[in-house]
This record gives sequence, structure tokens and C-alpha cells, in this order.
Amino acid sequence: MAVSDPLLVGIDLGAGSLKISIIRSDGSLVSEASAPVATSSPHPGWSEQNPDDWWLAACDALRRGLKASGRPASDIAAISFSAGAHTQVLEDADGQVIRPAILWNDQRSREETQQLRDKADARILEIGANRANPTWTLPQMQWLRTHEPEAFARVRRLYIAKDWLRAQFTGTWETDTIDALGTLMLDAQKGEWSKELCDMIGWPMATLPPIVKPSAIVGKVTAKAAQATGLAEGTPVVCGTSDTAAETFGAGMVREGMGVVKLATAATVNVLSRKAQPDFSLINYYHVVPDHWYVIAATNSCASAHKWLRDTFFRRDGEDGSAVFDAMDTRASAVRPGAEGLFFHPYLNGERSPYWDPLLRADFVGAGFNHGGGHFVRALYEGVAYSLRDCLEVMKSKGLGFSTARLTGGGARSALWRQIVADVLNITVELPAVADASYGAALLAGVGIGVFKDERAAAGVVQIVSRAVPDPARTAVYDQGFPIYRDIQKALAPINHRIHGFVAGQNK
Repeated sequence: MAVSDPLLVGIDLGAGSLKISIIRSDGSLVSEASAPVATSSPHPGWSEQNPDDWWLAACDALRRGLKASGRPASDIAAISFSAGAHTQVLEDADGQVIRPAILWNDQRSREETQQLRDKADARILEIGANRANPTWTLPQMQWLRTHEPEAFARVRRLYIAKDWLRAQFTGTWETDTIDALGTLMLDAQKGEWSKELCDMIGWPMATLPPIVKPSAIVGKVTAKAAQATGLAEGTPVVCGTSDTAAETFGAGMVREGMGVVKLATAATVNVLSRKAQPDFSLINYYHVVPDHWYVIAATNSCASAHKWLRDTFFRRDGEDGSAVFDAMDTRASAVRPGAEGLFFHPYLNGERSPYWDPLLRADFVGAGFNHGGGHFVRALYEGVAYSLRDCLEVMKSKGLGFSTARLTGGGARSALWRQIVADVLNITVELPAVADASYGAALLAGVGIGVFKDERAAAGVVQIVSRAVPDPARTAVYDQGFPIYRDIQKALAPINHRIHGFVAGQNK
């Protein structure tokens, strides 16, 4: 019997936690829950997770989210998934996970990336619509072949993160078009796995999954998964897609010229486009909206840098983390725009757009006795915003851009940070009522089972709760500061490389 008020579930696997959102068909949030996921870094620049932890987190979050909804599991009409692109899970012939998953922000494949660029830089861009860099699966698997050849030889199935997690619910094996493109093993024009790209690293194509639309129904919740999660057996499962695609969709970016700025673990500038924009400085993905692309320029560290600053300099043992963030915000609000000459570059884990340099390092430059804790917080907010402006400038040079953008990610909770982004980028920023990938995944579940007519209809339920308009006086300050920010980056880049060599020498 059909449910009069069907619920939709979105499950998003983030870098530090897994989150579920349960929503109604009008887009309103019923309940949400999250569970932590640990990341290990056994060597500098490495970032790995145990996939079994994802499943445990999903079971925990689902049970608590369902309980908080006050509704029976039978009211769930469908579920769908999202997670970071590029992150892969490798299984052997017995279906056993071979090694920890290498995350999208892992930087170990620097040498392999350079080898691929030296070998076929332009050709990889031509086929895959993107340039090789340590974020992508192709160079990561080249690293595996070089450094863990036994593991490489055992691989029989490659999953992308959200697909492996979803397989625990359905027992099926597939990926969507967007995550397939994120491996850098796909022919972007044909929408098929590329033998030429796979052959560059000797990757067996038989290990790559079938490709479906993000909104495709790929199975149903099994009895085993139902018992573990509290979901009803037989609940339809929709494939899902990458976290950024889900976020931009959930924020309502479904028409050309719309922008989304994401303030999450990493920060991104996204714009919807009718076609790809292959360029060494940009990232191109198919979008959830059929026959469209979204183009990205990205900075590696954002909310992760914010958390690092809090935990390193502001938080005492036992203090509530959210309260500390609020206190940091209050102190930063008392500081004038420009942080009295204190600049921050958020390169805590190398950098992507527009420099694509994994050896860049973060810095605070210009400190004096006049600077207190609030200055450092504001400088961090401004530094991330300047880095986003660096990204946006690349897009503008290609004829892309926007005057209004939706804001997503945990950093969007800060009204001060939202305003700084508006002032530095000189755009109006809009905050959706719910702004995360799990919400977008829930909407996608609705598209998959026909609750919404199509993707644009689903985006029509997105509600905007606040706007930040750029202030001309503050924008003028940042227009003066941005060239200084860039000049500092240029001056310190060769020194960053020397520091990397120095540290590498000490670690031998």
C-alpha cells in the first residue's frame, strides 16, 4: 500500500563522518544523524580509511535517524548515496577488501602524476576532460602498481566509495556516470571506460563496474542489510553520485550560469555548463541534470583548516567544539576587514586550483604584536575566500562565472564567513535551508522512484533562508588585498619546495 507522506533517505560519506538525512517529498527535513569515521595518515601526505568503518557508521546513523523521525521504516520510499569522488575500494576474487581506501585528498601519487603528465598530459585531458593529479584514481592506482604490486595483482573489482557502501545494502556492483568520470579512466565523450587510459597504467578493464545514471534504481535493501540498519527489506535503492554533484544538486544548481560555492573539508567553486571546459586548471564532471556539466575549481583545505586552527590553538581538553567555533567567530567579527595585514594561505595539504602543486604549504604572513586570536581566525576566513577568488578568476578567464551562488558545506553555518565570501568574490551568496550532500542524495532518491518528475522539479523544493550581499567598501579592501595574497603565494612557492626537500631529507 502506498504511503501518503513518503520519506526519502540520503546517505553521504564524508571525510570525517557519515551523515543521513530523512526528508519529505516537499523538501522539508524530518530528521538527520551522523557518525564519525576515522582517517589514518601512516605517512606524511597519506589519507586512508577502512571501508568497514563506513558500514558501521551507516548502521549507527540510520538507526538513530529512523528513531528520531518517529516514523516506521516502511514509510521510507527509497534511499540513495553520495561520497567523495576518486576514493576507491579494491576487492579480490573472494570479495575481500584488499587494502584501506586511498582518499581523494591523499597526496602520495605525486611522482606517478608527474610520470603520467610527462607521458600523455594533453592526451589524458583530451580523453578524460581532466588533468592527472594526485586526487584522481588513475595516478593512485599507478602508485599501487609501483609500490604494492601484490595488491595490484589481486584486484578483481574496483568500487568507488559510495558504490561499495551501497553494495552492502544491495549486493550489486555498479557506479554512476559522474563517479566513473572521477576515476580518470573514462572516455568523457563516449561515456565508456577508456582502454587507452587504463592501458597507461596496465589496469585491467574487467575490474571496472557497469555504469548507470545517478537516478537509476539498482536494487533493494536485502534482508541482511535491513536487520543491520533498521530499514525495511525491499526498500528501493537509487545509485547516487559524488558528494559535490549531490551538494550542487541539493542546493538547486540546475540551470546554466548558476553557481555553488562549497565550504566543506575542501572548498570549491562550481558552475553549471552545457559543455565541458577541458583545461589544465579546471575540473569537469557530468552533472545530475542530463546533458549538462558542472565545472569546478577547488582549494584543498577549508573547513578542515578551520578545525585545525580550532584544535591546535583555541580548544582546551573537554571543551565543546561547536561552542569554540562560536567563540572564534565572535572574536573574528571584532576585527576589521583585511585582518590588519595578516594573510593566510590554506595550503595545509598542498593545493589544487589554480596551482596544482602538492608541495605548497600553509602560512600566516604579516603577523605583529597588534594581532590577537581574532585576527588569525579572520585571516583564515579571508585566506580561504581569497583562494576561492583565485579559483573564480580562472573560470572568468574561460568565460564562466556568476553573480549569485548558493552556499553549501559546514563552513556556511558561519554568517561572518558567508559575508566574507560575498565581499571577497563580490557576489551575492544564498544559503539553502539544508545545504549538504545527504540532502541532495535524498532528492536524487525521489527522482529515481518518480516522486519528482525530473531533476529540475526536485530542485524546486529547495528553500533559501538567508542572503549575503557584497558591501562595496569591504570589497574595495579585498580588491587591494588580493594582489598581495597572490604575490605572497608566488614568492613562497619555491621556498615551500625547499621545505619539502628539507623535511623529506630528515625523514629518511
